[in-house]
Amino acid sequence: MASSTHDSIARAILYAFLANFGIAIAKTWAAVLTGSGSMLAEAIHSYADTCNQVLLYLGLKQSQRPPDDEHPLGYGKLSYFWSFIVAILLFTMGGLFSIYEGVHKLQNPEPLSQIWIAIVVLFLAMLLEGLSLYGVLREIKKVRGEKSFREWLRHTRESELVVVLGEDIGAQLGLVLALGFLVVAQITGDPVYDALGSICIGVVLIFISAFVAWRIRSLLVGRSADPDIQKAIDDVIAGQEGIEFVFNTITMQFGPDTMLAAKIKMRPDMNIREAVASINALERELKARVPKLKWCFIEPDVED
Repeated sequence: MASSTHDSIARAILYAFLANFGIAIAKTWAAVLTGSGSMLAEAIHSYADTCNQVLLYLGLKQSQRPPDDEHPLGYGKLSYFWSFIVAILLFTMGGLFSIYEGVHKLQNPEPLSQIWIAIVVLFLAMLLEGLSLYGVLREIKKVRGEKSFREWLRHTRESELVVVLGEDIGAQLGLVLALGFLVVAQITGDPVYDALGSICIGVVLIFISAFVAWRIRSLLVGRSADPDIQKAIDDVIAGQEGIEFVFNTITMQFGPDTMLAAKIKMRPDMNIREAVASINALERELKARVPKLKWCFIEPDVED
């Protein structure tokens, strides 16, 4: 299951990288030929997204490094770190630059030329971004299983998929805005609309980057495991005959891996050897039922 999730995330990143890199080159060509601020903002946005995919893949690979003396719980949270960096880049290189370019064009309007080239490129970009969005939604469907999309988005710990999804949605909205404002600028002959399009694209990207950063923040701080994993853990512990009472269970997500710490009360008629055997059996069953459970710490006690 963990390997399948990793493969889904890697494929989603690859789809987005290929789409964004091709689109960035096409948008740059169109921006140079037309002098459009909206196209330039879109080109910078696509280049930023291309770099973001590299960072996401870097985080995905680094998160798989094995534990060592300095990091006994591994490097799983590196995927959250790089996802947060991507959100910051989306905010600065995408959102703020687009607004800056729009304001600059408002103050120094320039006539547009050969807008049809930009329109053709935008339609091509919408097609490629649509394929990328379809790809990430397909990979999300594999990961979320029977959950609704809304429930998955609320509880998921796969930060890379959240980032790629946010980027693809932001890209599609940006393309629609750029196309709409360019058409209006062509009809009216007023380049101010092109500048307004760049500003609107920037605002959309800032909102999306803020949402992505907000979703990842809790993972960076330290978030419990997915509710389905917690339920599976509780079910296994509840079914263990040697346990009289569960004081508490704590889970923590480290990238694709989960840590569990539980304090339990064993049956009073059990000796130490029997209690140890029961705890060992419990740990084996937990790891069998929850493949993502990498660390399991069970503490027997008589009171909380």
